[in-house]
Amino acid sequence: MPAHSDSLASRLRSFKCMHSGCKKVCRNARGLKQHENAIHPNLSSDESDNEAQAKKPVKEYHPFLNGVPVDAEGLPRPPQARPPIWKELDPSNPWTPFADRLGFEFCHHHYADAQSSAANINKGLDFWVAAKIQALGSAECDGLDAEWNSAKEMYEMIDKIQHGVSPFRTVKVRYAGPLPENPPSWMTQEYELCYRDSRQVLYTQLATADFASDFDPAPYRQYQGNGERIWSNLMSGEWAWRQADIIARTDRRTRGAMFVPCVCGLDKTTVSVHTGQQEYHPFYISAGNLSNVARRGHGNGVVPVAFLPIPKVPEGERKKKEYKRFARQLYHACIQLIFEPLRPGMTEPEVVRCPDGHLRRAIWGIGPVIADYPEQVWLSCIVQGWCPKCMARPENLDDPNAGRRTHELTDALVEAKAPGILWDEYGIRDDVVPFTHSFPRADIHELMAPDLLHQVIKGTFKDHLVEWIMEYLKLEHGEARSLEIIADIDRRISTVPIFPGLRRFADGRNFAQWTGDDSKALMKVYLAAIAGHVPDEMVQCLSVFLDICYIFRRNAITITAIEKAQQLLTKFHELREVFITTGTRSHTSLPRQHALSHFIPSIIDFGSPNGLCSSITESRHISAVKEPWRRSNRFNALSQMLVTIVRLDKINALHRLLSLQGYLEGTVSYGMARSFVASDLDERGGQLVVGDLEGVELDGEDEEDEGEVTSEAMLNEVTPVSGPRLASSVKLCATPARGYPRRLAELADQIRQPQLIDSFLEYLFEARYPDREPPPDIAKQMQYTGKVYVYHSAIARYYAPSDACGAGGMQRQTIRCNPKWRGKPRHDTVFVAESDEPGMRGLLVAQVLLLFSFVDPDTRKEHSCALVNWFNRSDDRPDPVTGMWVVEREESGGMRPLQVVNLSSIVRGAHLLPVYGSGMLPPWISFTNSLEAFQQYFVNPYIDHHAHELLSE
Repeated sequence: MPAHSDSLASRLRSFKCMHSGCKKVCRNARGLKQHENAIHPNLSSDESDNEAQAKKPVKEYHPFLNGVPVDAEGLPRPPQARPPIWKELDPSNPWTPFADRLGFEFCHHHYADAQSSAANINKGLDFWVAAKIQALGSAECDGLDAEWNSAKEMYEMIDKIQHGVSPFRTVKVRYAGPLPENPPSWMTQEYELCYRDSRQVLYTQLATADFASDFDPAPYRQYQGNGERIWSNLMSGEWAWRQADIIARTDRRTRGAMFVPCVCGLDKTTVSVHTGQQEYHPFYISAGNLSNVARRGHGNGVVPVAFLPIPKVPEGERKKKEYKRFARQLYHACIQLIFEPLRPGMTEPEVVRCPDGHLRRAIWGIGPVIADYPEQVWLSCIVQGWCPKCMARPENLDDPNAGRRTHELTDALVEAKAPGILWDEYGIRDDVVPFTHSFPRADIHELMAPDLLHQVIKGTFKDHLVEWIMEYLKLEHGEARSLEIIADIDRRISTVPIFPGLRRFADGRNFAQWTGDDSKALMKVYLAAIAGHVPDEMVQCLSVFLDICYIFRRNAITITAIEKAQQLLTKFHELREVFITTGTRSHTSLPRQHALSHFIPSIIDFGSPNGLCSSITESRHISAVKEPWRRSNRFNALSQMLVTIVRLDKINALHRLLSLQGYLEGTVSYGMARSFVASDLDERGGQLVVGDLEGVELDGEDEEDEGEVTSEAMLNEVTPVSGPRLASSVKLCATPARGYPRRLAELADQIRQPQLIDSFLEYLFEARYPDREPPPDIAKQMQYTGKVYVYHSAIARYYAPSDACGAGGMQRQTIRCNPKWRGKPRHDTVFVAESDEPGMRGLLVAQVLLLFSFVDPDTRKEHSCALVNWFNRSDDRPDPVTGMWVVEREESGGMRPLQVVNLSSIVRGAHLLPVYGSGMLPPWISFTNSLEAFQQYFVNPYIDHHAHELLSE
């Protein structure tokens, strides 16, 4: 061994976060310290609140299909038995088929992370060889080589990995009906279905140990500490419970088994508009036992299992009845073939391995289907414009007396009615049978999942309400004047004060390509922007809809929230009539908007819609379709994409196993040095000690951020926090800011706030003597000679169950108080607790002008404080039009009174929207000065889910 081994290992230190579940590796000790302060704070016992102390939710599991652990023969194991030990890695070389960590990490980085081209991989291999030559010298470079000679050899190594899901196979299908004399091309053409074994995909997914904490082996009913029912994951819904009842009642031998519903999602996607509209139709599946968090997260919570064929025919042929019938039959036949491997296990249990390591007997079932409305029309075999879940007619979709669609009802109608009557009177196509028709316990009309993205966010909000408001303005004011008003609405949106996590619309809402995230961001600020420009009834209609939307988007929905959503939905249906009375619309009977009526029954059946939203499949398109397509040569791209998908599955599966067992600890250089030195010391009987952090200097806070204020900068200030649900807290950042005097009087002069001295002393007096009133001339009665430390930010952590939260529902938010944040002053607004009353009645709103800490020399207690200016409520109830509370900045005698408050009284950040009124916005107002330019402000409840719940009464 080279003599420099020990010194090399001592230099290659691993600054890895040691908190459970966190895989963060930092470059140095300073970075590790900052990471721990930001993401894993030590919350003291006095930072508790009612949420943290509340009783944990109680789960009542299904009495029969309760997922009892079994042995390999399917026999129940003793209670409390530990799961078997699964040795999935080769003990002689866990990196198999790679030689060592360096080879695996090089391959994973270039193929999975950086997605390097073959040319760049070859260049990297050349650098690898050059580094070896430099290290060993020319005398020892005889036969020297990297692990592979080319990118092709590296790909072959990936193919040898034994982990990951099954490969794709291709089946060719074609039209089998009678051919006319001159058949069109679609009748003679062969179509390819590329698919995997869905049974093996679910086997692999269920065996993923990463899902151990996001997995439920049985249907359950969940209750809060106060006994209130709550719906969250799919297994908490009534549908899974009913399915378990049917299975247990049909065959008593299934008792003790685990019901595994197969959630599927399908959605066409276009990878390139400029090269001939290249479309793909991926089909995804996911085990329904996984939590919403696991399904929404990146990884193998949702797996591509097939690519459905897309027939390409001329426009004239596409409209013919024969082609339409064939296309739909092809569609359903392919989906049926994908699910066929699961059919035997739908009645006879199969032993599978679960994320917690136990074996259980699984009963498969077809679960909810994630799809947008056009896809739902094809899946449910109905006529366009009708509802896939109920029999309501297109001209009156919200008919409360419309019955539910079922396979049995459809079969009876097809048997009794002529095809024309089925089409016109019932919206049924008789030329195709849904794929669920032949599978046990499956009804496509029942299984259609609610779609937050296309039915609520992009559908009802963006495509309907926003567009209708624009149409009303044109109808009411004419083309020229309406364009001026619309431009002013865009100006209002662009001048909204910045806030952590808020996407800033620099040019308003007027952009060409909308995404789901754009629509969600516009929801947060649109209501205040239109108030004053449109009738109050339209503003009220939008306000009620937003309240419904925010309830539906929660990760956990209580029975109280469901009842409130039902009331709001009724009110929304009444208020939207304003678009008819003003002549903007002739009717509001629209399929995507009608779907809102089915959300509440679907929540009771399937849990929170967050876990069954088409945004999951759309985000999966990036890694499963678009990125593999970009890595192809664009010619016959699908076959190349399938190879890429399988290879990514393999190398990522091996990466998960190695990480789970600790083989990827620290950096690559650290790991290689440790193993290199350890083998040397083993020969000498010594011990290896590396990673000592003594003597490493922890620097102070970084210099102030520079650069333009962008949406990305704002979004980075709100992040999910992994781990369990903890107490809410607000803490100062790790290190104080530089350049501020430490003495109170000098600090007041520098920040130009002479009220700081009296406010500080009043706070200190009340802290020392809580039962006494501060004297009026307090500056003459007491002094403070200690040091004051100024900070530019604080971190708020709070429980915020939403689609952007961490596994435990925790959110982390940065509160800024910086005179030069990215070149501009920024003083955020916050909620301050006033009393125990619910909602806004127990809160105050304040703007933070200074964050600081000091130590009281009398008590030796450290205080974290904020100097604030208050915004007082203008009324004791919300604004009747917008439904938002209105506040106005506190002023007295032309001055703004200031007060020092303890940081523990701050709940979290608050967002204020200007009350713009009915006039046009002056050109000098921007997002940087809008908090100073208006007399009144709305308290924005739509900035995130936590604020909406916090302000709800």
